[in-house]
Order: sequence, then C-alpha cells, then structure tokens
Amino acid sequence: MAVQLSATDREIINGDHGRAAADALGLVLKFAEAVGAERLLPCASSHVDGCLYHGQASLDFVERFVALEGRVKVPTTLNVGSVDLIHPELFIGDAALGAAGKRLMEAHIELGCTPSFTCAPYQTLLRPRLGDQLAWAESNAIVFANSVIGARTNRYGDFIDLACALTGRVPDYGLHRSENRRARAVVEISGLTGAGADEAGGIAVAAGLVVGRECGDTIAAITGLPDCTSEDDLKALGAAAASSGSVAMFHAVGLTPEAPDLATATGGEDAPVVIRLGRQDISGILASLSTVTDGTPLTAVALGTPHFSLTEFDRLMPMLDLAPFAVPVYVNTGRHEWERLNADGRAQRLEDAGVTVVVDTCTYVTSIIRDLSGAVMTNSGKWAYYAPGNLGIDVAFGTLADTVLSAKAGRVVRA
Repeated sequence: MAVQLSATDREIINGDHGRAAADALGLVLKFAEAVGAERLLPCASSHVDGCLYHGQASLDFVERFVALEGRVKVPTTLNVGSVDLIHPELFIGDAALGAAGKRLMEAHIELGCTPSFTCAPYQTLLRPRLGDQLAWAESNAIVFANSVIGARTNRYGDFIDLACALTGRVPDYGLHRSENRRARAVVEISGLTGAGADEAGGIAVAAGLVVGRECGDTIAAITGLPDCTSEDDLKALGAAAASSGSVAMFHAVGLTPEAPDLATATGGEDAPVVIRLGRQDISGILASLSTVTDGTPLTAVALGTPHFSLTEFDRLMPMLDLAPFAVPVYVNTGRHEWERLNADGRAQRLEDAGVTVVVDTCTYVTSIIRDLSGAVMTNSGKWAYYAPGNLGIDVAFGTLADTVLSAKAGRVVRA
C-alpha cells in the first residue's frame, strides 16, 4: 500500500532537506508501508534508544548519517548509553566495548541530539504535552508518555527512532490514533485505596507486572490504585508492565489524563475484568521478584531504574543518616537531575554518605557494580525483573526504606 506523501514529504524525499533526511525518510516510508500507515504525521519530538551499543551495526548506522551531515529535525533526547561519560572511571567492562559505546553516544550528539542519556526523558525540560505526536523508543518512556502525559507514540525501536528524528515524520498508525487508545481490559485492585505512600509504590509495581503478564499489548484500565499514587509510582508501574509484557499504554482510572473514569477509558464500551487483586495477591507478586530470602547477605544496592527523579532523591536524602553503609549503594539518574543535585549540594551529601551516583547509563545494562558475587537489592521492579538474566545474579526486591536499611545491615531486612 502506497503512503500518501505531503508537500513536506516530497521535499524531503527529493533531497531538498539534504541527503541524510532523504535516506532517513526512505526508511520511514518503508516502515509505514509495513505497518499499514496511509500517511505520515509531523512529530513533536523523538527519544532515541539506539545510542546503547549492541554491536558494530549500531555504530555503522549512525556513522552513515554523520558522514551525510545529518541533523535531527525535532527536539531529540537520548536514552542511556553504555558508559557514564561524566564519570568514565566507573566503567569496568571490556575497554574496546567501552570505546565503541562512547563513540556511539558521541555520534548521536553530532547529529544534533540532546545529550540527555536518560531512560526518563519526561523528567527533563523537554517533557512533551498532552496530545503531542512522538517518535519515542525505550519501553518505560513509551508507556509513560502515552499513559501519564497523554502524548502519543508507538513502541519504536532502534534505527527507526533516529530515522523519524532526522525527518520529523512518524507513521500515522496504532497509538497515534484515538480509536486505538481505549482500554479493552480491566484490572481491579480492591481494599487498597487508603494505602500509604511507601506501600503505594509496591502496589504500582505489582499492578504493572500483572498488566504485562495478563494483558500483553492490550490496553488495560486499572481501578482501585491508592489515592496517594504519585507520578513516580506510575513511572514504576509502566516500567514493570513494559518489562513483563509488550505494554505501550495503560489507563489508571482517576489518575491519568485519558481516564477520568472507567467509561471514558473504555470509550463507553464493555471491557472484561481480566484479574482482581487484593492485598495478599499484591504481596505474593512482589515476593516473586526476589530470588533470595530475608537475611541473605548482599554485595550491593541498586536504585533508579527508571532513572531516579528529584522527588525520589528528596525521599532518599533523610535516609542517608543511616550511613555508613555495609555495602555499596548505586543510584542511576539523568544529567538533568545530576546538575540540580550538584547545584544544591545534595551531590556532595550523597558522596559523603558513600552513595555512587551513576548518570548516562544504568547498572543492569553495563559493567559498573564492582562486586556481583552475591545478591543485590533494589526497589525497582524493572531492575529486579531484568538483572538476574542480564547480570547472572540473585536479587532482593523491597521498598526504598527496605533497601537503605538492608544497605546498612549488609543483608536483606524489611522496614
């Protein structure tokens, strides 16, 4: 099926905007044909996941556009890379892989991308708006943009994300269209609307895991989340859902912009309840994230997957009074947050407490944690889900308070 070309599309494909844009649009058009899109849309921004090194093909693709003097046409943020460019000494992996990963990150900057290197671009100054059409990659960012902000993006992957950025065009299909954004399944949580802030985070992670496992790519409406559910909790929910399933969007009824009530979330149509969750169910789901029992010795604590927000740092700072810690504590965050931490003195306070702040990357995708001979504890459902396979380690999952108390004790303890 031929894609209808606008006047802008014809200009780009004819080379009026340069060879790089013309080649990139050729890729976008082939992709649009494959997914059945009849036209292209202007996109407000792109978030590129392809700056994480996965082999020579990753670098060859980007270097071609650098050689053609390409420049992104829309504001474009970058996902995590393979190394922390601000703290390069933290990388302890293969030197050749580190150098290739560093070059891949730099090449994207040469194309005009913003050197954000964060999996949480919605926490930066380039946060999109309700209804914006996006070309975003990175699973948790996609879910957050669609669900919590109400912007519109499909699950774009490496290469096509950059091609959209170089052209400012995105195929009109899937979640770019209103009729495809309605809930077709319901997840009911009962008896937990009055839960406290610490418990709300765990409930969100558990709900996300269930949505991913039970709903797949079907959009779910979640009812009964605690009244105090925060944006960081919804971030954790989306990250867990995208880890355990191919989730690109959810509705949290009464909390997210396209779901003021269940009827609005479903477009007035009936949607089946696929699962009901109570307190005991939530506890069981969260327990399944841990591969070790309470009391197990730890070698590290890892926080910030997705990247820690400034609000999460606000919660962490008073807990630093427990320092010194028996095991290293790593916190992944973005450059935007790191700059603020340095400006207000919190970075020094974290360093004095023995906390290692990691930017530009994440501890479950690159070699940074010094000792992986034992279990690592985290408050991240995504980190707990991926780290056993990625790093070959045992994991303990708990609340933020649990992880800090465990870091102090050097073993898994619960608040």
